[in-house]
Amino acid sequence: MTPRIGGPTLPQKRELVTAIPGPKSVELMARRRAAVSAGVGGTLPVFAAAAGGGVVVDIDGNSFIDLGAGIAVTNIGNASPHVVQAVQEQVAAFTHTCFTVTPYESYVQVCEELNRLTPGDHEKRSALFNSGAEAIENSIKIARSYTRRQKIVVFEHAYHGRTNLTMSLTAKNMPYKHNFGPFAGDVYRVPMSYPLRDGGRSGLEAAKAAISHIDKECGADTVAAILIEPIQGEGGFIVPADGFLPALLEYARQNGIVFIADEIQTGFARTGAWFACEHEGIVPDLMTTAKGIAGGLPLSAVTGRAEIMDAVHAGGLGGTYGGNPLACVAALAAIRTMEEMNAVSMYKNIEAIMWSRLEAMQRQHPTIAEIRGRGGMIAIEFVKSGSDEPDADRCSKVAKYCHEHGVLILTAGTYNNVIRFLPPASISDALLNDALDVLNQALQATA
Repeated sequence: MTPRIGGPTLPQKRELVTAIPGPKSVELMARRRAAVSAGVGGTLPVFAAAAGGGVVVDIDGNSFIDLGAGIAVTNIGNASPHVVQAVQEQVAAFTHTCFTVTPYESYVQVCEELNRLTPGDHEKRSALFNSGAEAIENSIKIARSYTRRQKIVVFEHAYHGRTNLTMSLTAKNMPYKHNFGPFAGDVYRVPMSYPLRDGGRSGLEAAKAAISHIDKECGADTVAAILIEPIQGEGGFIVPADGFLPALLEYARQNGIVFIADEIQTGFARTGAWFACEHEGIVPDLMTTAKGIAGGLPLSAVTGRAEIMDAVHAGGLGGTYGGNPLACVAALAAIRTMEEMNAVSMYKNIEAIMWSRLEAMQRQHPTIAEIRGRGGMIAIEFVKSGSDEPDADRCSKVAKYCHEHGVLILTAGTYNNVIRFLPPASISDALLNDALDVLNQALQATA
């Protein structure tokens, strides 16, 4: 079976032809150790040769089912035809001029598309950057410039990046912050709505607790921005209880605080809506995007209310590679592909399949404490039998089994006890079900 849309015409099947890792990957891993910093982590001990549809093929010829999508990047599948064609044509024309020196139309077009697609019918502006962390940092610069305030409010379990400021915003120490301080100041962390671990607290109650912390520790009139992931990513795909986000947004509006939605992992159809904010009718003041925006090329953006985005002085935003022309045409092609394939609908179908299968597994394995997420952003959290104590060891063993049997999955969570699933929309139902069969076997083998 070939992919539904996009990518090389690779056989869409799980197939292991060597041990994992195979001999070629073993050889290349030795070269990696000799050449690449040990600080660069790894998930699978194999090296990719090709990818498309819902598979990644390694240099030994092993075909893995891809439930990671490059950490929510290749939402439309790898090497999607529109993206490939657009990049090939652009690279033959010019690869770089720097938009702030000699601008080009594709940058403007991407901004127009972001202004069209993001929630709200108010007048918007966008600015383009390279990475999610850059987008976050620039959103804070913009909010501080607009409000003339300094303090930034973030949440428990949050992840916002690996640069100095975004490490300050990120909650988890290991591996993201350990030994890397001192960190940026004027960052304040407040409680997050985490339904599994909140003791039945409602979204409104959780919001009141967060707001109380802001009032006591900051003072609302000193806060420039509230920054939040509508569904937390690295923190474990935590979906806040209903009412939490709207209450925070209302508080921000009442106090002149810029509300920033970090949609870097949740954006571009991933959750069964163009953006996760839409599930609760949230219209943020600023939104950061990256990952799925450009079909695998590095691009990010800040999009928001025109009066806020235009508050920065000329020259205050930008960067040498920000909005690179190759990434811009890739983004235009990726957005076109998402609309043509109706990626939102495809992710809703993936959600239905996954919830049905995972609920059946949970009935057999009650140490799966919770299934959560939306669209193609689903997770399961493991606890030790008869308790709510996180079980990182079981999570690791399940992931290892899946990897050894040809399924690429990722772990996450503050307690390292969450398996997260991020399949591309282009995965076939048959391939997805095969991957879930392997997961079921992993649960049985590690019970």
